Amino acid sequence: MNRINPSKLLLSKWTAAHPQNREKHFLVTELLRDDEGTVLKVELQAVLTKRSEWYDWQVLKNSDSWKLGWN
Repeated sequence: MNRINPSKLLLSKWTAAHPQNREKHFLVTELLRDDEGTVLKVELQAVLTKRSEWYDWQVLKNSDSWKLGWN
């Protein structure tokens, strides 16, 4: 399990453990916060294709799916 501080996710780099469509490396480009400033979701953008998708930030804790940094 990856240990993550949600406040420091912006512009962090991630590697998909099981890449699809040659999309392996991702960058957190935006954070969605509630009224109190708590991070709810992150926008992950694939470096290769520039495709973006929103995820619950806690999915990044799953080390079977995501690795911190570009490996």
